[in-house]
Amino acid sequence: MFKLTSTTYNIRHYNEIKRYFDKGSRILHIVNANQNINKNIDYSLDSKIETKYIKINEDIETLLSTQEGYDLIVVTDIFELTSDIYKFLDTLNNSINHNGKLLITSINTKWNLFLYFFEILNLKNKSKPRSYIHPKKINTIAKSAGFELIKSYSRQIFPFKLLRIGNILNRFFEVFLNIFSLGINNYMLFSKTSNKFQSFSKTIIVPAKNEEKNLPILFSRMPDMGNNAEFIIVCAESKDETYESAKKIRDENNNLNIKVTKQISKGKAGAVYEAIENSDGELLAILDSDLSVDPETLPTFFSIVEEGRADFVNGTRLIYKMEDGAMRRINNIGNILFQFIISYIINQKLTDSLCGTKVFKRNLVSKIYEWQNILRSRDPFGDFDLIFSSAYFGNKILEYPVHYRSRIYGETQISRFKDGFKLILYLLESTIKLNSSKN
Repeated sequence: MFKLTSTTYNIRHYNEIKRYFDKGSRILHIVNANQNINKNIDYSLDSKIETKYIKINEDIETLLSTQEGYDLIVVTDIFELTSDIYKFLDTLNNSINHNGKLLITSINTKWNLFLYFFEILNLKNKSKPRSYIHPKKINTIAKSAGFELIKSYSRQIFPFKLLRIGNILNRFFEVFLNIFSLGINNYMLFSKTSNKFQSFSKTIIVPAKNEEKNLPILFSRMPDMGNNAEFIIVCAESKDETYESAKKIRDENNNLNIKVTKQISKGKAGAVYEAIENSDGELLAILDSDLSVDPETLPTFFSIVEEGRADFVNGTRLIYKMEDGAMRRINNIGNILFQFIISYIINQKLTDSLCGTKVFKRNLVSKIYEWQNILRSRDPFGDFDLIFSSAYFGNKILEYPVHYRSRIYGETQISRFKDGFKLILYLLESTIKLNSSKN
């Protein structure tokens, strides 16, 4: 018989949660000891994992005195063992550090009847009577206990190996069927609610191509970013004097830490990654040099991260009314379509996926490279790589609405059809790899 065992169901479950394990992070995994869990699974070679197998309420009480300072706490199938879920979650909140997260996994209530028949047919080990809690109810309690939901989704639509057919079905249909929440496992990722302010050093990356006249205006309007800020202007090969204009700005602003480099690679994404390798800031910002987004908004972008509200802040141009001529109609339609698709795939609501203004933590950079290694396709702008890698590895994304302006000088560098086609291919492959990388 094909049983719901550790070689099928549990292994895939652990591969799913491992994506949220950061290198060097301290992790506590709380597991229902009554379940058929393989205790010898290798979680991660680079993370410090502590595992607690909980049986009955007295074990829960013991857990209430756990140490503090965890970067991530994973709770697997445990709520049936405690009579006070709020107290349990509140205790976990006290055990998670300022920037930490909580991952709750539970059985999808839609599978109750199926699991009952699986046990009758000896396809699943029998378990004690249990209470299945709907994710909405879990979210309500977690919010009261000081957690904010990042994303919620289900996985594993076929929990049997069945001559590898199960793996194939999961790989190609899991993400697409997530809209119906058909997976046997629910995953709910939370961030710890915090108002603690933490100041970071900053790097503002300014890609520039054919922006000779716009660069001086941009820096004349640049707000005070503090003494711990640096600016990196990456100049692509241009038809005008962009590089010379950037050097003049550097020489005339001795009070600012400005680096000017010539781009070696191609495309905006290449410019961004070259700047990242040459940067020192703990927070990284990308600001287009065409003045389509007001530079005065940058301090707000940074403050959202410094106040602990997000790991990654994405600008959205689709909230306020745009200036006439700021975006071509077909581009606007494409952006709206992309945001629906991406929001569904990453399980986080976005209204704009291609705004050039963003701020994110430096520790996300390694995740970007890790994500790129999964894919063959390349994002020509870098926006999708940032969003997908941030979401895939469980970072909290927030949007900040910006006013989108029409250009004063120059023309857009975007090719509507060529770049649009590349982005479509990127989305298709990302959707597939989002699952296949977990097997």
